[in-house]
Amino acid sequence: MKLETIRKIIGGILLVSLSSLLFFHPFQQYLSIPNNITVFKGQQYTIQKAAPVAAEVQMHNKSISLKQERHSISVSANEQGKNEMIMEFAGIPVKQVDVNVLKDFKVIPGGQSIGVKLNTVGVLVVGHHLVNTEEGKKSPGEIAGIKVGDIITEINGTKIDKMSDVAPFVQTAGQNGQPLNMVISRESGKFTTKLTPLKDKGEEMYKLGLYIRDSAAGIGTMTFMDPRSKKYGALGHVISDMDTKKPIVVDDGQIVRSTVTSIEKGSNGDPGEKLARFSSDREIVGNINKNSPFGIFGKLNKELKNGIMDEPLPIALSNQVKEGPAKILTVVNNDKVEAFNIEIVSTIPQKFPATKGMVIKVTDPKLLEKTGGIVQGMSGSPIIQDGKLVGAVTHVFVNDPTSGYGVHIEWMLNDAGINIYDKPMEKAS
Repeated sequence: MKLETIRKIIGGILLVSLSSLLFFHPFQQYLSIPNNITVFKGQQYTIQKAAPVAAEVQMHNKSISLKQERHSISVSANEQGKNEMIMEFAGIPVKQVDVNVLKDFKVIPGGQSIGVKLNTVGVLVVGHHLVNTEEGKKSPGEIAGIKVGDIITEINGTKIDKMSDVAPFVQTAGQNGQPLNMVISRESGKFTTKLTPLKDKGEEMYKLGLYIRDSAAGIGTMTFMDPRSKKYGALGHVISDMDTKKPIVVDDGQIVRSTVTSIEKGSNGDPGEKLARFSSDREIVGNINKNSPFGIFGKLNKELKNGIMDEPLPIALSNQVKEGPAKILTVVNNDKVEAFNIEIVSTIPQKFPATKGMVIKVTDPKLLEKTGGIVQGMSGSPIIQDGKLVGAVTHVFVNDPTSGYGVHIEWMLNDAGINIYDKPMEKAS
């Protein structure tokens, strides 16, 4: 038999053997064992295994202990610290798993309906309008190169905080025939421009030719509160301006209690909505200092209770969330927080902060009857699974209001300035 033929036969045997190994159940389970495990003190992490696989701990400290069953290895987190776990197959070391035990951490879940008021940095340009001058229709703002979504931060060297700051400059400049020196903030950076106000025929008021706004208001749902720092997170997604569709750059803001007055039920192609009003006393219960892709964040100055789950709960990291039953806390009538059944259809164990980490589906008959599923205003509703806070509702699927996205609580805590890790979080680019 030729040497080349023998090589081909041996190669074929090796290929068949390797293919068989890939489908060998113990080998598949070995591949599924993670290289790194992060768990909170007091919690347990279970690894499913084939019978021949065993584990040993390289004891640097007493941070973990193991309990080995025939088809599983349970890692108990005893103390904060790091250890290595060596996986063995038939007495031969085959894999090292690094185990990081984080300090015990718990937050209080929300579910309350809240009213939100955001104050922008400067005044936001939301549109252009034409001034009917003696020389024809013109927009001074458009002529000056100002675009929708721009933010006016200074006029003639004076900082602009609100709409009422603008009018005196406009009238004075118009009467004197002098242009305004304006500082404009845009996504690409700041720039300066000159704008000459004009007035309509037959009128005495000078105009910018711009529609501007200095605040935005709406409703949402509280997600969590840290009982130690009083920091909170809500909504689970960024607040964008209704006209420009761009994220609102926040100078400051406030949250107040709100009451749900009625529900516009969702249907395919038509997302529903919670209709709510701010509490009659307009009492400010917290501030807003950040509006990010993961929600709004700040500090509470008043205690908020949901009435059904007011004790601190442990959290789950993104790699600890699993597919299966869960609950959400939200308000569908007045200010009463209720728990409703959902299903986590899929979950992504994200290594870096990212939105849309889960797909969820409402399964609770009572909630489906009341709302049709996920509706606007439900964003931020905390998701609870196995007694842990795992995330928040963020978006509804337009063509299927029973389903939508959720964000992992890990990233909301990070944006709230709550560091649950031993080292600084890496930022996504």
